[in-house]
Amino acid sequence: MIQDYSNLIRRIEDRYNPDQNRLVEQRMFSDLSTEGRDVAKYVKMAMSAVDDHYTAITKEAGEVVKKHLKDEQQYMNVTYRYQGSVMTNTHIKGASDIDLLTFTNKFVSTEIFEVRKILKSPYSSAYDSYDLTKLRNYADNFSLYTGDFLQDLRELRASNESVMRKWYDECDIEKAKAVHIYNKNLKRDVDIVTACWQDKINFVVKEEEKYRGVSIYNKKTNSTEPSSCPFLAIENINNRSAATNGRLKQMIRFLKNVRSDSDVKIELTSFEINAVCYSIPVDSYRNTYYLDMVYLLWHYMYNLLKDENQLLQIKSVDGTEYVFQKNRDKIAELRKLKDEVWQIYQKLNN
Repeated sequence: MIQDYSNLIRRIEDRYNPDQNRLVEQRMFSDLSTEGRDVAKYVKMAMSAVDDHYTAITKEAGEVVKKHLKDEQQYMNVTYRYQGSVMTNTHIKGASDIDLLTFTNKFVSTEIFEVRKILKSPYSSAYDSYDLTKLRNYADNFSLYTGDFLQDLRELRASNESVMRKWYDECDIEKAKAVHIYNKNLKRDVDIVTACWQDKINFVVKEEEKYRGVSIYNKKTNSTEPSSCPFLAIENINNRSAATNGRLKQMIRFLKNVRSDSDVKIELTSFEINAVCYSIPVDSYRNTYYLDMVYLLWHYMYNLLKDENQLLQIKSVDGTEYVFQKNRDKIAELRKLKDEVWQIYQKLNN
């Protein structure tokens, strides 16, 4: 971490208020005068949310893209949803991008084999009789899709590319998992992702969309990626942060800003940072003063790195996968982030 915190403050100001909007500056940064030292100001800013003015523009860019697609895909039976940090208000750029998921509804991936396995030994399952009835009805009414699901996804991806190239000069169709466009009027990037639904067991039982799996199509490999539940992750972060007076999101933003401001490259994504923060026991920070959360974060990461077994048990926010088991190289990156937070804590206590 560069120790010139006045410079780091300017970096955050540039990220959060790229247009140097005076009203945004007044709303976001006017109360910093109550903090005496630059390091405390930096922490406060790093935990703050991007102003609604910028977030609204980002969402507008997504809506413009969605309208273009809906107008030209109205006969293709497509569903549109958003995912990503903008939906949890944990993004750290005023000019943030947004992910628009486009789903083909020609088919739905399922966990039918897992359902049938549960029904073969219902007494040893974790489901009650009411849930088992739902699973049995689902299995009884299941019919295998006879079409070519990869062809369906290729067609949707091709349509996304065609529509975006028609409307946007800056359109990258070479990315494996998304079409990337830049809206020059709104000065925003949008990623248009081709995907399909997966009826996970929890979705069958609970019948809420947040439990539905999402499998992203990879153009380069002509295959689908392992599914996750992004809408459950969004709800989990929003609900837990609301229950802690916004502290969960403050911690996430802080670590993302520290990562971005470090003079060492820290290759942790929002996915890993979200998971680490979400795994912290709520009672340990529910009423914690924001400056004290710096030590809390350092101490938690320090203990995780001392106990690799505990670290390897950390799951994604949606609970679908173990975060560090699949990519142990990320452990070294977490150590770098922990060291950056330690330097900030030391500076606060000098």
